[in-house]
Amino acid sequence: MWMGDSRGGDPGAAVEGTNGELGGQAHLGLGDVPGLSAQASLPIMPSWPLPLASSALTLLLGALTSLFLWYCYRLGSQDMQVLGEASRAGGVSGGPGRCSEVGRPGPGGIGDPGEGPRAEGLVSRRLRAYARRYSWAGMGRVRRAAQGGLGPGGGPVALGIQRPGLLFLPDLPSAPFVPRDAQRHDVELLESSFPAILRDFGAVSWDFSGTTPLPRGWSLPLSPGCYQLLLYQAGRCQPSNCRRCPGAYRALRGLRSFMSGNTFGNAGFSVLLPGARLEARCGPTNARVRCHLGLKIPPGCELVVGGEPQCWAEGHCLLVDDSFLHTVAHNGSPEDGPRVVFIVDLWHPNVAGAERQALDFVFAPDL
Repeated sequence: MWMGDSRGGDPGAAVEGTNGELGGQAHLGLGDVPGLSAQASLPIMPSWPLPLASSALTLLLGALTSLFLWYCYRLGSQDMQVLGEASRAGGVSGGPGRCSEVGRPGPGGIGDPGEGPRAEGLVSRRLRAYARRYSWAGMGRVRRAAQGGLGPGGGPVALGIQRPGLLFLPDLPSAPFVPRDAQRHDVELLESSFPAILRDFGAVSWDFSGTTPLPRGWSLPLSPGCYQLLLYQAGRCQPSNCRRCPGAYRALRGLRSFMSGNTFGNAGFSVLLPGARLEARCGPTNARVRCHLGLKIPPGCELVVGGEPQCWAEGHCLLVDDSFLHTVAHNGSPEDGPRVVFIVDLWHPNVAGAERQALDFVFAPDL
């Protein structure tokens, strides 16, 4: 212990060792050891502050990482707009007095997602939530669609014959009728299931006269002469109807491109009585293709899509892009009986797997 300048007045206060080991050197002063005075005058320096430097470096790296993540988040979460308001006349929903096979007429219709995510900005929020959970990889077209693919100069929309009411996915090949080879597997499966599906229709069919109570499972006609029985409605399975139509349900389960988990996805029987006509309208999105399997096709039935007329054939599929303006008519006589088709919504063949997964998340049936 250093005892310099003690109160006793001896400037050469002793340095006592333990048990007096240094007693003989008790009167050594600063001047008695060369260099000791100089060393004593230097400030006492701590050892190299390695822990402090490591902490500072860690804080710096953490700050840079946080800044980078914030930048990525801002880059990926730009304000995106939904594609536009759904067209009331020919888009997402029809009104009373209308019936459409490709535009939902209201509850129970084969067509659009009804009360799906139509509010402004909801599509954008759902898409951002998907990107946070998974990734933005492969989402280029979906992001552009959410940013506004339906504005002026938005490609085929400007022509007035293709006006999807809710979602326009850019850069998809556009044609009113899609070649069968684009969905070869599903087309061949449905055509091979034609006898079973026709048998199922016979089991649930009725006289469609309107004078008897509406059978269980059939939707109320919003337009005279139009009836529908759905196995899937807006991406939701209808268990009671599926149990009554086992052949059709088995065929649906075997399809590769059926939009079974999306509010754009519907499947079921569509009946059009003689003299009935479905007004011109457009479907909700160009990301789907509607497959029509002809079950009973009397003379005088016509389907016009994008100005191109076509007709169904019994036992054969017709692939339709219902985002194009289209009309349906049964111009036959009452003796010809109703026109019956089995309709299934399939993914457009040029929508990639990553885009399908994202759109299934955005337009999930639970919304």
